[in-house]
Order: sequence, then C-alpha cells, then structure tokens
Amino acid sequence: MVSTWAVDLKDMAAVYPWQGLELIMVLAAVAAWIIWHVVQIRAENADYAEDVKLYGKPEAIAKALEKQHSTW
Repeated sequence: MVSTWAVDLKDMAAVYPWQGLELIMVLAAVAAWIIWHVVQIRAENADYAEDVKLYGKPEAIAKALEKQHSTW
C-alpha cells in the first residue's frame, strides 16, 4: 500500500492492476480481432451466396448495387 506519493516514482512498482500481463492482453485482443474478422467474412459470404441463389447471377446483383449506390 502506498502511504505517500512524495517519493521518486522510479523506485515504485507498477501502480495498476495485472502488471506484467500487458503482452498477454495484447495478444488476446489481436486474436479476438482476427477471429471476429474471420467470423464476419464467413457471415457476409454466406449472405452473398444466399442473395445469389435468390436473385440470380452475381453480375445482376453488382449492377443493382451500383444503380442503388448512384442514387445516394
């Protein structure tokens, strides 16, 4: 426990929780980020495949999207 802050801070240990786990936390965050992207890409590909099955050729979907985008 710190009784006073009137000391040279270079002599003190880290004053935040979980010190020493920074690298593990960064690696976990990067892994979660990559996993989220993989899941998102798979979901979007599945939606696209369903749209192709429901609405026809990929070229027709692209043309419809371009037409819709030009009206924005």
